[in-house]
Amino acid sequence: MPKLTLPVRLALLVAGTMLPLIVFAVGIVFHNYQRDRQAATQRVLETARSIRLLLDAEMQRMTGGLQVLALTDSLRDSDFGNFRRVATGFLDQYGKDGVVLVADRRGRQAFSSLTPDTASLPPRNNLEIVEKVFTTRQPQYSNLFFGEVKQQLIITVEVPVIRDGEVLYDISFSPPIEVFQAMIEKQRLNQDWTISIFDGDGVNLARVPNPHATIGQRASPTLFAEMFRRSEATLPTVSLEGVALITGFTRSHVTGWTVAAGIAENSLVAPLWRSLAITSVIGSILLLVGLGFAVRMATTIARGEMLHDLLIEELNHRVKNTLAILQSIATQTFRSASRAERDKFEGRLGALAEAHNLLSTDKWQGSDLQDVISRVLRPYLLNASERVRMFGPRVPLSPRLALVLSMLLHEMATNAAKYGALSNDTGTVTLDWEILDDGPGPKLRMIWTEAGGPPVAEPVQRGFGSRLIERSARDQLGGQATVDFLPHGVVYTVTSTLESGD
Repeated sequence: MPKLTLPVRLALLVAGTMLPLIVFAVGIVFHNYQRDRQAATQRVLETARSIRLLLDAEMQRMTGGLQVLALTDSLRDSDFGNFRRVATGFLDQYGKDGVVLVADRRGRQAFSSLTPDTASLPPRNNLEIVEKVFTTRQPQYSNLFFGEVKQQLIITVEVPVIRDGEVLYDISFSPPIEVFQAMIEKQRLNQDWTISIFDGDGVNLARVPNPHATIGQRASPTLFAEMFRRSEATLPTVSLEGVALITGFTRSHVTGWTVAAGIAENSLVAPLWRSLAITSVIGSILLLVGLGFAVRMATTIARGEMLHDLLIEELNHRVKNTLAILQSIATQTFRSASRAERDKFEGRLGALAEAHNLLSTDKWQGSDLQDVISRVLRPYLLNASERVRMFGPRVPLSPRLALVLSMLLHEMATNAAKYGALSNDTGTVTLDWEILDDGPGPKLRMIWTEAGGPPVAEPVQRGFGSRLIERSARDQLGGQATVDFLPHGVVYTVTSTLESGD
């Protein structure tokens, strides 16, 4: 096998070094894509669950309001004049498009919030759900249908009116569809997301994007079939607009409706191809630069070796000539000497020559309080941002105070998530802070107030978290911390001395 030239060897060295790095970079890109895809799959399902919880809470609030109306004496006594004033108070929270109807078992309307002239109103056209209310004596939630009174697509919440153990009326509320549309629009993260609320028949009652063109339409075939096989799942689908999506859906056990959220596949694939293109271009440029550098270095090295070999050969020639002259001089000088002495000297010169032949052959700084709070509470704000309210001015903190306050806020949020207001679906937390200037130096006061959580009882023994909050505030913040276990929720009050740099 012929010996490879120096340029070829250097080129192979560069290629053997760069190509594995390029393959490794491509592998990292694909790994990140797979990880982003898995995260997106989990995120769409979590988004659908979050919207379903909001939807269930809103529907239960509507149902509770109707149940309160159903218990009023004016409705039970069929005093619809007085009942109209009560119903108006309920409707005020939903705007002008909400409608309350009261009908008997045959669907004849005894009351309408739209007009006192009920005789001119047509009977209810969804008698099936009216009969279900009278039969089950439980609240019911309709699918999307065309309302005769509103003359548009509506859904209704139906509640029985019971007197003396018998169902007297069915009171129904038709909320504005915009309530559900606004709910999903607030949860839409960006333009790559498609979010829908489907009724029990798989028909869109709220959707983004294109609500006007899609409300009243069934779910896309790729999603519709799965919606009735499982109550919750993630899967690839194609939207009504023909966009490939990664979709997660979950069905409400309260209403029987389904919430679906999907993110465009292209939003994940496009960055993949972009990263691959960038990696390939950069890798190719580096490879070409490396090969060019290798060829240039090989040429330089080859020229140097040629010059080196030439100099060595010239040196050898001159040294040999010098040694030959020395040998001739020695022969003439030692002519009268004995043979043994002459041989000894010539032997030394020969050794010097051999050594020369042998040598000739062998040729490497601080943060803002708002930012601190947002960062610590970020896990609790992802799916329930409206449950945590924050009020206060901008307060710059030194690194030491930012660290200690982060620990205290983390402890409060952890306690709230385990035992307090954030441990259920209805609790809220309000965090207020202010600057106090009534002392020798400015102080920061923070008040953490919980409400709507489980019943509060003062613990018999303080845990490590409470002691941590109190001691940290006293020893490291130069202030104090108090914990009040009030009936409506826990209240933390923390004061801190602000340092001169804050």
